[in-house]
Amino acid sequence: MIFLNIFLGIMVGFIAAIPVGPLNLFAITQVLKRDFLHGFLVGITSAFLDVVYCFLALVGVSHAFKNLEHLVVYMKIIAVILLIGISIRLFRQSQHIGTELRKKPKAPHRPILTAFFLYITNPALYAFWLAVAGVMSSHHIVNNSLSNHIIFATSVGVGAASWYVILMKYVAKFHHQFTQTTFRNVFLSIAIVLLSFAIYTFYTIF
Repeated sequence: MIFLNIFLGIMVGFIAAIPVGPLNLFAITQVLKRDFLHGFLVGITSAFLDVVYCFLALVGVSHAFKNLEHLVVYMKIIAVILLIGISIRLFRQSQHIGTELRKKPKAPHRPILTAFFLYITNPALYAFWLAVAGVMSSHHIVNNSLSNHIIFATSVGVGAASWYVILMKYVAKFHHQFTQTTFRNVFLSIAIVLLSFAIYTFYTIF
């Protein structure tokens, strides 16, 4: 049963991290603008939060998430502001793509903090991990022991981190082959996608 929990946890974490979303896109831009480490820091932050959310859901704190329902609107507003801000920044940077793109930025950057806020302001993740916990518990795949909760949640983090390692290594390996036009198009495309997420999130408020 333990090996099954580990296997399923890794698969859930890996699959959950794959869909294109604000965190994946933000991680990619960090590799493009800086290096593998910055992108991986975004990914490992997301993976760590996956572990925390999954664990909390599994140990039966669903009521804690339900008590946050009245905060969902505010969380969505924060998410919209954050996504629009990143989109505008990427759009401006796309207009000045050049040799400076490959230079190390002088200004300090906080990829972990940005990734943290992108994660916690996404209400869909609360529902997702509650759903995962519900399925695992209802089918008795993960029993009520604390050790099994820890094992499964940790395995989820391993799966998510594995995806980010693969993604970041791919981007880091091939991004030097990109031309300035490619960089510009990539930044514009990501900015548009993030803006679309912001618009959709704003729409769901009403």
